[in-house]
Amino acid sequence: MDIVRSWREAPPDQKGAVLAIGNFDGVHRGHQAVLGVAKAIAAAEGRKTGAVIFEPHPREFFAPGRPFFRLTPLPVKLELLEALGLDVVFVLPFDRPLADLSADAFATDVLGEAFGARHVVVGYDFVYGKGRTGTVSHLAASGEAAGYGVDVVEPVQLKGKTVFASSAIREHLSKGRIREAAEQLGYWWRARGAVAHGAGRGQGLGFPTVNFKLLPGQDVCHGIYAMRVHHAGGRHDAAGYVGPRPTFGAGEPALEAFLFDFSGDLYDQTIEVEFIDFIRPDQAFPDGEALAAQMDKDCEAVRAVLARVEASDPMRQFPLGAALATRTLDCR
Repeated sequence: MDIVRSWREAPPDQKGAVLAIGNFDGVHRGHQAVLGVAKAIAAAEGRKTGAVIFEPHPREFFAPGRPFFRLTPLPVKLELLEALGLDVVFVLPFDRPLADLSADAFATDVLGEAFGARHVVVGYDFVYGKGRTGTVSHLAASGEAAGYGVDVVEPVQLKGKTVFASSAIREHLSKGRIREAAEQLGYWWRARGAVAHGAGRGQGLGFPTVNFKLLPGQDVCHGIYAMRVHHAGGRHDAAGYVGPRPTFGAGEPALEAFLFDFSGDLYDQTIEVEFIDFIRPDQAFPDGEALAAQMDKDCEAVRAVLARVEASDPMRQFPLGAALATRTLDCR
C-alpha cells in the first residue's frame, strides 16, 4: 500500500483512484462499509482503491490541550487499511492551511485536480471545508462539475438499531464493555506502546509484568482484562491490568500485562495488546499477599476466557477480525 502525505499534488501514478474519505478512527464496521463500496467501484472500473484521512485528527488540532481518545493512532490505522486491501492512502496533514480551505476548494482543487479522483465515497454525515460548510449534497454537485462521481453510504446499523460510531466504541471501552466495542469494530481493540521499566512489584509477587502507558486520552476502564500480547511476530496470552495500582498508593495509570508461560526481556521493545474481555474492576488490597492471591484467581479466569475465544473467536466472522487472527501487525 502506498502512502501519500500531501494534499497539494498526488504523484501521477496515484491519480485517478476511487477514494473513500473520512477520519476513520477505529476503522469500525461502518467505516468498512464505506471502504467496501469504494473497493467495489474500483474493481468494476479497473482502478485503484484509496482512502483520504486527516492527521492529526481535527479534534486534536482544534483543541490541542484536551486529550482525545484515539482508537487507532496513525500507524495502527494505516495497517488496518492495508489489511483491508487498499492500494493507496492520502494522509492529509491537518494544519491551518488545510483547515482554512473552503468546501469548494477542497472538493474541486484537492479531490478533483490534485488527486484526480474518478469517484468519491463518503458516509452520510460527512462534512468538510472551513467551518464544516461542505455537505454530501455540496460534494455531489462539486463532483459532477469536476468530473468525478460521488456515492454516499447510509447509516450502517448493528442489530437493526445501533449505528456504528467511534464515539460509541470509546464509551464502551471506558465502561469496560470490551465485547460490545469489538462487535462494533469487527476486531478486538488494540493498544500499542514501548515496554518501560516499572517498580518491579509484579516480579516480587510472582507475576512479572510488561508495562507501558496508554496514549493521552485513551480512557480505558480500570481493572483486570483478558489480553493477548503481540511481539515480534508472536502472540502470548496474558492477564492484563489498567489503572493506578491503588494497593501501593495510587499513581499515574498504566497498562501492565502478565504473559503466561513466557520468559524474556522486552524492555524498550514495542508490543501490541488486544483487549479480549473485562474480568473485574480495579480495587485496593490490604497488602501484597492478598493481591497475589486475587491475581491467582484472575489468571484462572483469564485462561478460561482466552481458551473459549481460541476455540471459537467471534471476531473471525468479520473481515478485519479474520485478517488480524492470522497475522500480527508490524509494531512500528
